[in-house]
Amino acid sequence: MKIEEIFQKRLETRHDELRWLYMELYQNGDMFAELCEQMYEFAVKRAPEFRKLDTQREKEPRWFYKNDMLGMMLYIDNFAGNLKGVKAKLDYLNSCNVNCIHLMPFLESPKGRSDGGYAVADFRKVQPELGTMKDLVELSKACHKKKINLCMDFVMNHTSEDHEWAKRARQGDGEYMSRYFFYDNPSIPQQYDRTVPQVFPTSAPGNFTYLPEMGQYVMTSFYPYQWDLNYKNPRVFNEMMYNFLFLANQGMDIIRIDAVPYIWKELGTQCRNLPQVHTIVRMMRLISEIVCPSVLLLGEVVMEPEKVVPYFGTVEKPECHMLYNVTTMATTWHSLATRDIRLLRKQMDIVCGLPKDYLFLNYLRCHDDIGWGLDYATLKGWGMDEAGHKRYLNQYFSGRYTGSESRGELYNDDPVTQDARFCGTTASMCGVESALYEKNDEKLANAISLDLMLHAYMLTQSGIPMLYSGDEIGQINDYTYREDPEKREDSRYIHRGKFQWDLAKKNQEPGSLQEQIFCGLQKLEEIRRSRDVFDSSTPVYTYDVKDDAILGILRENEKERFIALFNFSDYERTAWMEEEGEFTDLMTGKKVELCNLTIPGHGFLWASKARS
Repeated sequence: MKIEEIFQKRLETRHDELRWLYMELYQNGDMFAELCEQMYEFAVKRAPEFRKLDTQREKEPRWFYKNDMLGMMLYIDNFAGNLKGVKAKLDYLNSCNVNCIHLMPFLESPKGRSDGGYAVADFRKVQPELGTMKDLVELSKACHKKKINLCMDFVMNHTSEDHEWAKRARQGDGEYMSRYFFYDNPSIPQQYDRTVPQVFPTSAPGNFTYLPEMGQYVMTSFYPYQWDLNYKNPRVFNEMMYNFLFLANQGMDIIRIDAVPYIWKELGTQCRNLPQVHTIVRMMRLISEIVCPSVLLLGEVVMEPEKVVPYFGTVEKPECHMLYNVTTMATTWHSLATRDIRLLRKQMDIVCGLPKDYLFLNYLRCHDDIGWGLDYATLKGWGMDEAGHKRYLNQYFSGRYTGSESRGELYNDDPVTQDARFCGTTASMCGVESALYEKNDEKLANAISLDLMLHAYMLTQSGIPMLYSGDEIGQINDYTYREDPEKREDSRYIHRGKFQWDLAKKNQEPGSLQEQIFCGLQKLEEIRRSRDVFDSSTPVYTYDVKDDAILGILRENEKERFIALFNFSDYERTAWMEEEGEFTDLMTGKKVELCNLTIPGHGFLWASKARS
């Protein structure tokens, strides 16, 4: 069948709903007709190998639910210098069992005002030092040959003030001013500020920036150099969808929609999670299914798992294919600092109770800080005050609390409220850095044990696990960012250091730190992908072992009963349980009876038994 016929068939199936949603939002038939025309143009320009992938994945729509999925987030320059360098390192990524690479922001953005690449000046150009769009396509093709998927960020809430639209708006061009939120007096901005929370109250207070040369206020929810787009303007939606399809046609498999909840603004509201956001995301889903159905939408929604559920849409009208499990990541570290898994268990029960079509990405660390957005209503009932508990967590993980081996730095530390977020690598938070500094072998062994325990726990969760580049070799905090005038005010760069290839060479050196972590992770990953019990369709439950320091997880299908135990305390604890029959310890191959089992401090057990 010709591509024109395939496009027409896909369009006919979805046209009525797409048009209804578009007209509900914009009441503009001409702009809708233009959108459909452009969708056709992008469809016919799509490379044959990507169209072939579209056809394959349409026949197997749940391809990304399989238990062999494992992702890694990385900065192109830190990891391998440029896109060609990443292409040259694909064999290394294969050795990590990774089959999905999330390239952190790489589109053109101004130096010193990029917010780590999230202030995009041109959606169709790669940062020159990282390569070109041609290099990106070549990387994509090379990845596909090795069965590796490619993911990138699509920043659709705002543009850089250096974007062509913003430049024209700054010149007073009304057409381009209408693509943002401009006001010639502070009255309406002040009304917004009464109801809209601040994203960065310390480093970028307020939601508007005054431009004296224009005598205008422009909405800037994040930083003053990031101007919020006005999606009430259909031209904004159309043009951003054309950018989306252009990037999809460079060979992307997953497109991460940045800051999804913010993209629609209404005066008198919090400008978060408004109904129109879901209309836009649903239209994006329909557009991608028509033009590039192999491309998945990953939503960045920073809320508790049960509150992000609307961004999956419904079975009949789905929105995002996948969402981040942000809150569970923060609760994991809370559980470690408190030696108490009750809140983690409660959240896991909620996630496990959701439909299996809802797929989460799970991780221990990412490129961003850790915000302590915990369930304080529950914690208060257990005697943990929000302000005091946040201070405790930040003191604990920055190593300022007696007995803590963690190391890191605060981010957006507010001296008035004493609220802050936290930055650090997984290894440094686990104590690897402090043990190396003290040259203490016993502490280092404990830190490695904790690092592997946390990764084993992440791999046991329901969903897709994501590693952060460097974690596979236990890379620690990089303090050299303080010497860079463009980075020293942003402590997040402490865990965004260059990948240390000299250390990676030691990942097969018996007994080395790198070998213990790398090979430990390899074994966990290989077990996970070789057993159907880890498939995303498998029911998952928490397992109560009558000790609030030990998290128990049960995965079970018709063939296998799998039980995992994780000790979040640094002391030996007992898992009070009585399972019938012998299990196999999957890490050692030894037989084990799960009866009132002793788990070492920061230790874990993966045990399995065939079902009769």
